Amino acid sequence: MEDSASNPIQDSINEIAERQGMKKPTSKIREEIARLQEQLKQAETRDAERIGRLALRAGLGEIDLEETQLLASFEELAARFRGTAGKRADSGKGAKATTLSPGEAQGQVAES
Repeated sequence: MEDSASNPIQDSINEIAERQGMKKPTSKIREEIARLQEQLKQAETRDAERIGRLALRAGLGEIDLEETQLLASFEELAARFRGTAGKRADSGKGAKATTLSPGEAQGQVAES
């Protein structure tokens, strides 16, 4: 099977055919789905590595929390940045997240 990325002429023909309403063969659709799934997997891996590095830098690797507590905290953080604080779905299964100051996140307790 030939890779369409290596044949720009065939790519152009396929684009023209699509614009003119001609249907893609199922084999081409499957190839495209497989390519997109691989791209998604790579993007998710990059995101996970980036978030993991930041979490470690913030000291989260040293804090003993259950996954449900950590997930609830991440959901609250995501909601805060999306502007939907207080509207998160309760997928933390009842776990309450504790709000920490930046110093507390690094293991330093703030003094009153």
